[in-house]
Amino acid sequence: MECSKVYESVKDHYGHLQDDRNNQVCVTLSSDVSKTVKDALADIPEDITAKFDGCGLVVPEKVEGRKILDLGSGCGRDSFILSKLIGPNGHVTGIDMTKEMIALSSKYIDYHREKFGYKEANIDFVQGYIEKLREAGLKENNYDIIISNGVINLTPDKKAVLKEAYTVLKDGGELYFSDVYADRELGCSVRNDKELWNECLSGTLYWKDLLCIAKEVGFSRPFLVSATPFAVNKEDFKRKLGDARFASVTYRLFKLPSDANVAPTQVIYKGTIPDHEKRFKFDVKNVFKKGEALKVTGPVAASLKCSRFSDDFVFQPVTEDVCGPNEMKLENPFDYLDIQP
Repeated sequence: MECSKVYESVKDHYGHLQDDRNNQVCVTLSSDVSKTVKDALADIPEDITAKFDGCGLVVPEKVEGRKILDLGSGCGRDSFILSKLIGPNGHVTGIDMTKEMIALSSKYIDYHREKFGYKEANIDFVQGYIEKLREAGLKENNYDIIISNGVINLTPDKKAVLKEAYTVLKDGGELYFSDVYADRELGCSVRNDKELWNECLSGTLYWKDLLCIAKEVGFSRPFLVSATPFAVNKEDFKRKLGDARFASVTYRLFKLPSDANVAPTQVIYKGTIPDHEKRFKFDVKNVFKKGEALKVTGPVAASLKCSRFSDDFVFQPVTEDVCGPNEMKLENPFDYLDIQP
């Protein structure tokens, strides 16, 4: 499909979501959610949660006081959860291309301000395209964290999205996002299917291609946080897709400063990240226990040391080689699915 037709189709589809989401395939819930996040989710009204259409729950760690951007914020569910977690000194901006969803989420700003006990709202919503963040008025080098939940697969120009995200992130900032990925390149018939586009399938990226795009834009290597099966339940969809498999995958990408040291390092986790005092899962290859020394590769060390996590670790040099994921290698998310199909 032509880009303009994709935008119009997706905008029309997601601008008129109904409360009944039973026919959708884009909802995959995470089982690993902290009590703090569950409590925040419980404060979100049903009118918002009923219209949520993402790939789980995208809530990164250590967000208090941070400036966060939500790409494709939709009904605003994730934005409002983060609004509570960041506290009165942080700020969340949600951007979405559908005026209906912007109107819905904006209507609940004061509701959540009162619910969370804030004197002033710490959240706003902007209508615009995630491929054109600066055109929507968002500033360069302005955000600590960017999140996205099942939205990037809906755009035909994923490189433009990552490039814009990179531009508006601060040095050391993180893009923490969940999206749907395919285990292969999809054929033209699938790519041009309007209904499959709207259902988060035609636009899925072949998982191997993410590394190339991230590297070209300037991001760190992608770090795989989690992967869960993405079920395709409609029989007509299955016939169109053939043997292709899909997964809902969460990745971390960091915008590292040009002088970041990428040497292998020994790190010791201090146990200071809220809700992760005993154990912090950075990605599928690196899980840190409080007080335990762990040798990590250069890309992991640089991402920890140059980001908001720098104060949570002790960094020590190492002289021997460190075994682990190569900087240029991307783990296959289909090897890490929680439930095998």
